[in-house]
Amino acid sequence: MQSNRETVGKLILTAVLLAIVAAAFLVVQRYGVTPAPIAAAHPKPAPTTRPVTAPRAFKVLHIMSYHTPWEWTENQFSGFKDALHGLNVEYKVYEMDAKRQSSKEHLQQASDEARQLIEEWKPDLVYTSDDAAQQYVAIHYKNSSIPFVFSAVNASPEDYGYVGTKNMTGVLEREHIVQTIRLLRQLVPNVRRIAIISDPAPMWRPVAQRINQRIKEGEELADISVVADDVVETFEDWQRTIMSYQDKADAIAILGAFNIRGPDGKNLTYEELGRWTAENSNVPEFSFWADRVSKGGGLCAVAVSGFAQGQEAGKIARAILVNGKSPSSIPMTATLKGEPVISLPRAQRLGLSPSSDVLLSAKVFAKYGWEE
Repeated sequence: MQSNRETVGKLILTAVLLAIVAAAFLVVQRYGVTPAPIAAAHPKPAPTTRPVTAPRAFKVLHIMSYHTPWEWTENQFSGFKDALHGLNVEYKVYEMDAKRQSSKEHLQQASDEARQLIEEWKPDLVYTSDDAAQQYVAIHYKNSSIPFVFSAVNASPEDYGYVGTKNMTGVLEREHIVQTIRLLRQLVPNVRRIAIISDPAPMWRPVAQRINQRIKEGEELADISVVADDVVETFEDWQRTIMSYQDKADAIAILGAFNIRGPDGKNLTYEELGRWTAENSNVPEFSFWADRVSKGGGLCAVAVSGFAQGQEAGKIARAILVNGKSPSSIPMTATLKGEPVISLPRAQRLGLSPSSDVLLSAKVFAKYGWEE
């Protein structure tokens, strides 16, 4: 009896299920509606969908002391951006143009405009390159809430009051003095007396002091002496001073050379100063920046790399923006690697014959800057 009852029960259950399926089929055919599936005994939770968050966009204001196009400035900014590659960064650039327009009136106006841009745009970080941007802009923001990162600063951080501040750090520009004089003496072995010449921009005084100090301290430079350290303001002064070195110096260290006024009151270019010097002076010139050689016709330099300066500043900026590091925790240091550069036409004009070893180890400029 029980077996018959079980059989009847199964038949009834089967009939009910068939009726449900048939009813569902009729619903689909008539209304085009698919009935909801019968829930499983233990339904799986729906997968959690997390909203996609776009990477944070950073606003970086670059205040450059000088202008573009100019290789030194462009190389710094390229290095800076290279270190921030992969981040979502919006850049703004303000050019102070202090190389071509060095009057206090112009620099004060540039300072006002740059500071207004900071207040209005409200950047997450300000990148300041070279000294004018420190002297006229950055010093007004010491201990503010905006982090500032600098590069290519010739003066000491103490000169701008940066030491001990919470928001200022960056990369110092320090000359490769021993390496440069070593290269110079490979080209001109009898160099003993050095004359220093620069324009009146304040950042060159610390450079001249470092040259004097390094010569006093270095055993390798024990037979070197600085016989002159002159600051000139006009082209006439430049000509007279250069010619006075012909008998009393074996080499001329050219520091600043872009605040020298011509007869019309405007600053002369490297090419104008360099051309006159190369055509009238028989004393080899050296420097610590490639453009003094490539554009100004100087003989040689172990040059500070603008790209390396900017790249190190960019690494610092990345640490601040991405890793949340405090600027005050990042030391202000200088880049170490320099690039040897030689002007071949200047060497030939001076009657020098650089060895192949020296030429192969340096970047060689085959033409004067004014011949390009």
